[in-house]
This record gives sequence, C-alpha cells and structure tokens, in this order.
Amino acid sequence: MYLQHLTLRDYRNYQSVDTDFSPQINVLIGANAQGKTNLLESVYALALARSHRTNNDRDLIRFGSEFARVDGTVVRSTGPVKLGLVVSKQGKRARINGRDAPRLSQYLGKLNVILFAPEDLNLVKGSPALRRRFIDMEFGQMSAKYLYNLAQYKVTLKQRNAYLKQLKYGQARDTVYLDVLTEQLAQFGAAVAVARAELLANMGQFAGVIHHDITRGGEELQLRYETQIDDQALQSEEATTKDLLAQYQQARSRELDQGTTLVGPHRDDIEFIVNDRNVAVYGSQGQQRTAALAVKLAEIDLMKQETGEYPVLLLDDVLSELDDSRQTHLLKAIQDKVQTFLTTTSLDGIAREIIQAPNVLRVQAGTLEAAGND
Repeated sequence: MYLQHLTLRDYRNYQSVDTDFSPQINVLIGANAQGKTNLLESVYALALARSHRTNNDRDLIRFGSEFARVDGTVVRSTGPVKLGLVVSKQGKRARINGRDAPRLSQYLGKLNVILFAPEDLNLVKGSPALRRRFIDMEFGQMSAKYLYNLAQYKVTLKQRNAYLKQLKYGQARDTVYLDVLTEQLAQFGAAVAVARAELLANMGQFAGVIHHDITRGGEELQLRYETQIDDQALQSEEATTKDLLAQYQQARSRELDQGTTLVGPHRDDIEFIVNDRNVAVYGSQGQQRTAALAVKLAEIDLMKQETGEYPVLLLDDVLSELDDSRQTHLLKAIQDKVQTFLTTTSLDGIAREIIQAPNVLRVQAGTLEAAGND
C-alpha cells in the first residue's frame, strides 16, 4: 500500500496542503521547526486517528482555527481507499470513503504505518511501558481482534482497580462483583497475551535474520516475551485464562491490601537477547541500537505477513542518528519495497547512491513545494 495523495487544512502550522507522493521514497527537507515532523504526524494521524506526539487532539488544530482536517487517498492491492480525519474542539471524526467509521476498529488497518524516530533507538534500554506501548500500537494495526481485546482489557482493568480500591477503603464489600471482573479480565488478558506471544515469535524470526545481516553474522538476536504466564499455557487462550485465574486467586489478599491488580499483560515486557545475554543490561549502546533497528525493520515484513500489504514507513530524522553501516542497511532494506517518508535538514551525509530517484519536497514555514531530485 502507499499514500498517493494528502490534503491538510489547518493542521498544526499548515494552513493548506494538497500534494501527491511517490510510491517509493519521499524526502522532506528543511530547517528545524518548519513543519517536517508535523507532516509525518499528519500521515500517522490519518492512519491511527491519533497523534504519536500528544494525547490532546486539540494540539493538532492550527492556532486560531476551529478544526484540523487530514484527508488522504491510499492505494491498496484491492484498490484506492479515501480516508479522512477531522479534529475539532468538540472531538474527532474518522471517515472511510466519505462515510463515518462508527468504530475505531473499522478504521484502523486501512493505512498501516511504521514510525521510526530517534527515540525508538531507546526501545531496548527504555522502560517496560515503552515496549508495551510499542507492541500494542503495532499489533493493533495488524489485527482488529487484538485491538478489540486490548481495549476491553484496559477498560476492565480500570474497573477492577477502582473496585479493589473501594474494597480496600471499605466503600464496598461485595466480592462477587470482584469475581465477575476477575473472570472478564482473565479472558481478555488471555487473548492479548496469546496474540502477543505469537506475534512476538514471528517478529523475532524476522528480526533475527536482519540482525544477523547487520552484524555480518557476528551476533544473534532473540526476542523473549517476559510474562507471569506459564509458557505452556500460552499455547491456548483457554489454558492462559485458567493460569491467570489461578494467579489472581493467589494474589487476592495482596491485591485487596494494595488496591490494585498485580497480575496480567499490563505488566509484561520484552527482553532483547544478543548472544545469550540481555543486551539492555550487558550490551553497548551500539548493540542496543542495532537490536532496535532490527526490530523496527522486522515490523515491515511482519506487517506484510499479517495483513498482506507492506506498510508506509515514516523516518523522522532517524538517519542522522545512525552510523554509515546501519544507515546503509536501513536504506537497502526499504529500497523498492515500501513507501517511505524521510525527514532531514540536509541531504549531506545520506547514502544517496542507495536512494534512487527520490521525490524531494522542501518544507518551509508550513508550506510544501517540490524541490526536484537535486
């Protein structure tokens, strides 16, 4: 798939944009604070109906305007799809081919994107919450079922935590309702955990091959799913549900004492193992960055395997953070494979011999114009 056309109205610092893109590599060049990242964000928002930079949708609206609008034409193997997102101070509305999408799960997946920014190089050594958010955002694009179960899990978890606090402070006494919430949480949690285990295993296979190539066979990468759930139980949702229920029973007194849920996928993590050692603990910064790069590139092939379409790749000033070897591997991996949007302040230092005939667009003060292949 690729984004053929994009229209912006009053989005961030853009008053109006109406432009076509190459299905290959599009280079957005300009000084800092001109709007390059804003443009990438608009593509991300068109795909996921939310920003990756803010939780407040109003931030997307240009100062002094009532609403922001993003429209795009996505070309898929099955034909073109028109997507639209309108954000106002009253809320937001997502549309598919001119019709409102009643549920987010119906909208997501029409345009799949992978965002790679400098902070993603900290994926390995960052917090578990960062890694959980990473897998949830990516897997949610690949599977509407995963997205649904994750959303239900989060809602039920919030309800259960609230009720545990009521029980802790004597504001409630009925433990039957706690049992009902526990059963629901275990079922949704099992669906999330089993899907994570399967998708992470597939991602690990792709990442291992890529990592082997980047390191020229010198290192082997494995992804390990860190969860409280027994490995054998993860083979089925039914077994995982039973395992979680047993753990909730064991943790019941501690959960009542602390007023919060101590077991479940909201506490899971990923370990990056290089040559049998946890690279987050024992690896160098270079090894950590190589592992992160391999995982981000693995997303491309995993998304193709799961959805049947290659995603759109958004590279937000990430090349400047990579050395020549990793930069070259990244560019070779995406050439003639996925539509790519790449932001940079200068084409100097980029391995341009690898990028064949890029579509270069110059960004200045919220305006976009063709710069040619110079």
